[in-house]
Amino acid sequence: MADRFDVVVIGGGPAGYVAAIRCAQLGMRVACVDNWRDGKDQPVLGGTCLNVGCIPSKALLESSELYALARTQMAGHGVRLAGVELDLPAMMAHKERVTRDLTSGVATLFRAHDIAWVPGTGRLLAHRQVEVTGHDDAKRVLAAEHVILASGSSPTSIGVAPLSADRVVDSTGALAFDSVPPRLGVIGAGVIGLELGSVWRRLGSEVVLLEAQERFLTMVDGQIAREAMKQFTAQGLDIRLGARVRGSRTETKSVVVDYQDANGDHTLEVDRLVVAVGRRPNTRGLCAEDVTLLLDEWGFVHVDEQCRTNLPGVYAIGDVVRGPMLAHKGMEEGIMVAEAIAGHAAQVNYEVIPSVIYTAPEIAWAGKTEERLKSEGIGYRVGSFPFAANGRAKAMSATAGLVKILADAETDRVLGVHMVGPHCSELIALGVMALEFGASSEDLALTIFAHPSLSEVFHEAALAVGGQPIHVARPVRRSARAG
Repeated sequence: MADRFDVVVIGGGPAGYVAAIRCAQLGMRVACVDNWRDGKDQPVLGGTCLNVGCIPSKALLESSELYALARTQMAGHGVRLAGVELDLPAMMAHKERVTRDLTSGVATLFRAHDIAWVPGTGRLLAHRQVEVTGHDDAKRVLAAEHVILASGSSPTSIGVAPLSADRVVDSTGALAFDSVPPRLGVIGAGVIGLELGSVWRRLGSEVVLLEAQERFLTMVDGQIAREAMKQFTAQGLDIRLGARVRGSRTETKSVVVDYQDANGDHTLEVDRLVVAVGRRPNTRGLCAEDVTLLLDEWGFVHVDEQCRTNLPGVYAIGDVVRGPMLAHKGMEEGIMVAEAIAGHAAQVNYEVIPSVIYTAPEIAWAGKTEERLKSEGIGYRVGSFPFAANGRAKAMSATAGLVKILADAETDRVLGVHMVGPHCSELIALGVMALEFGASSEDLALTIFAHPSLSEVFHEAALAVGGQPIHVARPVRRSARAG
């Protein structure tokens, strides 16, 4: 006989574990099935994000930036360091400690909320039953009133650059190098490629990123993308746009990549190659053959605005459904679904989900870009302000970049916030709140911000929408009419 629960969640990543916790808080009996195992082959919660994604990558980004600062910038602050050395094993050990602390924290939360953690691979059966195949191949069946699919995603592979055990790796492998490769190639200059490339560039690699798109960071506001490209190029990242990889071969001590761009055919030889061309939803094998779960042509589960699938009582959230593959997006969907199951009104505002690239400088945005506003025929005004004119940024020696605010030309309502610079992953929350609350640029301009602080750049950008920034001599005010 199947074990019965109110809710069974398949997947213990950010979307799944948050959904499980919120369901438990709302008084439901919950089980969470997850097949992740750590480097010691032990079951562990947290999914890709906590184990080989968001968290370990940010740990390495932080550590590598500290190393670079110690080598190149501390002397300018009057701190002279002699013989700065890289201890890569210690850096990796720090990454592992951070990861272990957070994954064990999720397990503690499960115990606190009396959530049944079921290690193994979950497969949806008919009538809201879930078959679990344990790591010992033993099978059991769980039955539920509601099932939440949160099985996450995996790195996309490409035939022209097949992975190898050592030389050609995906994002997971690039977080675990045992030495700094003298020459590193990265296929893909998107979020993952840039973050990984930044880590190893700061640690000493010569990094070449091959990007098939002709425009850098197509999802980012054009002005912000151009500024970011300038900063990354100055750091020594070699970003080659319009570069379409045609093939690769692994030699004894290197990898040779053949690619083509507007100037013809080229060959690149590197010591290691990272394939970072995106991610695909983990929906293969998620359901039994007689379960008619509706998927789209890319393998994503089809859902409505509240993440209901075509199957009664079955929901899907996170990376397996439409929208950006972001942990915080999946978390909010998990909370929404839990509330909906409990009979409460709930929704996610997909128009104001923030996105961040954790390079240095950081890139962050929320809302609409200039390009989108133009394509939709929406009249708007632009206000921007550089970090170079901000006292706190100067004190930090972090003056690259700017904050840009887009406001409706008629109503003055904020439509988009875009930024590149220091700590933009934190500053973007100001923009998200402005968008969520329907603020005008005047509302922001009339708000008092602490001095000196980086947030003043956001304030000045809001002032600039109306042509009244204080700390630039000649403000530039731009607008575009509808149509």
